[in-house]
Amino acid sequence: MSDLTRFELLLRASDVRLPSAWQAVWAEAEDIMRIEHPHGYDVLDVGRLAFDSLHDDLKAEALDALIYGWWEAEQDRKARAARFEELGGAL
Repeated sequence: MSDLTRFELLLRASDVRLPSAWQAVWAEAEDIMRIEHPHGYDVLDVGRLAFDSLHDDLKAEALDALIYGWWEAEQDRKARAARFEELGGAL
């Protein structure tokens, strides 16, 4: 017998993947930054806002996830900037 609810069983059967808590808090922080700073913001600000919005008991576990999320975004930004420069600053 499964401990899953009917809803959880339906999600599993449909191969629906819910975002992790860290993805959700990051996305919410990014939405807030996008609204408050429509002309741009730094990825570090998103990470700080996401981290600060967590309950204290979640912060230790979340730190690795948020840093990893930042690292991936920063590496992507650097790769795009390098490619832009390779093309002579033109798209």
